[in-house]
Amino acid sequence: MTSVAGHWGESVHPDQPRIGVLALQGAFREHLSALHRLGVTGGTVRTADQLADVDALIIPGGESSAMSRLAIDLEVLAPVADRIRAGMPTFGTCAGMIMLANDLRDARPDQRQFGGLDLVVRRNAFGRQVASFEAPVDMPCIGEVSFPGVFIRAPWVESSGAEVEVLATIAHGGATRIVAVRQRNVLATAFHPEISGDDRVHQLFLSMVNQSE
Repeated sequence: MTSVAGHWGESVHPDQPRIGVLALQGAFREHLSALHRLGVTGGTVRTADQLADVDALIIPGGESSAMSRLAIDLEVLAPVADRIRAGMPTFGTCAGMIMLANDLRDARPDQRQFGGLDLVVRRNAFGRQVASFEAPVDMPCIGEVSFPGVFIRAPWVESSGAEVEVLATIAHGGATRIVAVRQRNVLATAFHPEISGDDRVHQLFLSMVNQSE
């Protein structure tokens, strides 16, 4: 585990993993609130120096093309990608799933992503903002009770590699769509657990972080 220096201050116990939330754009505050409810100190990450000070990273929902552009401009695209390849536990929601996919559909020509998941992901697959919806998501790895999935301009997984574990699907438009996956230390959902009021997916990610130490 890395040191407790940097923007974390003196309030972080040295034995507690430090979870960074990428704060370039999007719903990073909601993820910080979810971590706080679970008794974990989270910190924002906007620079490569701040990234070096975390044990794990959450990539929030938002606008993936804006997130891509800011990651390039602030010179964190390559450092985040390198940390993911090195095994850093990472959790992406909605736009975060897009940023973690190795391959995209319906992306801007200049859009770049961190990668880390052997997926083909389609942006805005469920429709634009007016088509946002809520639906129960059966996700056995977090319990028998369905998760309240909030889908806002959400992507879906069109195909996944052999090492990807599919954690949840939903029925939509007469087809079964993959909406939650895990590949080694990387977790991603097409929906927004951070605004659902249900912290079980964050708990799953924290268990992954603890197991990686």
